[in-house]
Amino acid sequence: MTGKPVSGKPMRRLLVVLAGLALSTSCGSESGRIYDNNDLQLLTSYAAKELCSCIFVMGQSESFCGKWTKAAPDVKTWQADHTTSTVDTQAGLFYHARARYLGRRHGCVLE
Repeated sequence: MTGKPVSGKPMRRLLVVLAGLALSTSCGSESGRIYDNNDLQLLTSYAAKELCSCIFVMGQSESFCGKWTKAAPDVKTWQADHTTSTVDTQAGLFYHARARYLGRRHGCVLE
């Protein structure tokens, strides 16, 4: 290896590949959710998914899972519905999320 800097066509190819990767990772999300650095929406979604996994996948009690998924700031309210296998979380008036248990193979997913 000569230690020469990369230039010319290989450098342009590298830049095109990196630009393509940057664009593909920054363009929207597959689930249709747009977070725009909204911490409370991220928090409620995280809490719903983790609480659902703790209760329905791991089979733990609601009191244990409430302590296990503690986040700051704390989600104001959450509720597990065992008949529909869902967990709803809410922070403030506008931020909420729901996760549903789909079974052993798929676990919990955000709706």
